[in-house]
Amino acid sequence: MRRIDVTGSDGVRLAAWEFADPPKGRRESDPASGVLLLHGLMGRAAHWAATARWLAERHRAVALDQRGHGRSDKPAEGPFTREAYVADAEAAIEQLNLAPVTLVGHSMGALTAWQLAARRPDLVRALVICDMRASALGAASQREWEDWFKSWPVPFATLADVRKWFGEDDPWVERPSPARGDFFAEVMAERADGWRPVFSRRQMLKSRETWVYDAHWEELAQVRCPALVVRGLDGELGRAEAQEMVRQLPFGQYAEVADAGHLVHYDRPEGWREVVEPFLEETAGHPVPSP
Repeated sequence: MRRIDVTGSDGVRLAAWEFADPPKGRRESDPASGVLLLHGLMGRAAHWAATARWLAERHRAVALDQRGHGRSDKPAEGPFTREAYVADAEAAIEQLNLAPVTLVGHSMGALTAWQLAARRPDLVRALVICDMRASALGAASQREWEDWFKSWPVPFATLADVRKWFGEDDPWVERPSPARGDFFAEVMAERADGWRPVFSRRQMLKSRETWVYDAHWEELAQVRCPALVVRGLDGELGRAEAQEMVRQLPFGQYAEVADAGHLVHYDRPEGWREVVEPFLEETAGHPVPSP
């Protein structure tokens, strides 16, 4: 795995991570093999490691630490708007010569992916939307997140405490799991007083408030490339809404992964691969429309 710095919107420095050398027989600059992986809110590029390993067998797999996350810049006042996140992903595709790219996004990263696909169809060959709703979540959801962040018992004394709280003891979730504990352990860093998140919870709320009050059906319907909507059976995206999203997409497909919650690719990596890999093979040669 190697790090490649990208200059995003407003000059923000973004850390992109390429998980393997280009597959044999493909040049690093070969655009047909490009896959850009976009994590969700509070995530980081490293969360895609298991996915990137099998992707790298046939594709050039790059994951992006989005602004405010991972090793990328965390500007005090942002911006953390939808426009900024989409522009950052666009810059990464162009600077890393990934176009026409397959975008694979989880949660907030999936929203970024379909907004970019709607805006720049010439850059995007195919799209994977993982457990992200197109409907508005509303003010109550944002207040719940504020209260949830306040409930975190930070600093954590050890990473084992991180895994236990998020994976077993978090009273705000219906489906705690060891995978969830591991997910949050990857976004903690050791400080003088213990383990704290690598991101600012205040910035996460600022980022979330730029999309949580609005529905995003119109942009979804503007996506012109093949798109796969994936949900975990116990995730945040309900089946009825997921299937309506597929109907809104001109070339939409639907898949669900059993025994998975919101963190589909983390909860059930084998099931995730089983539904995503055939879609990527099917769309590998799909023509990209003109802008």
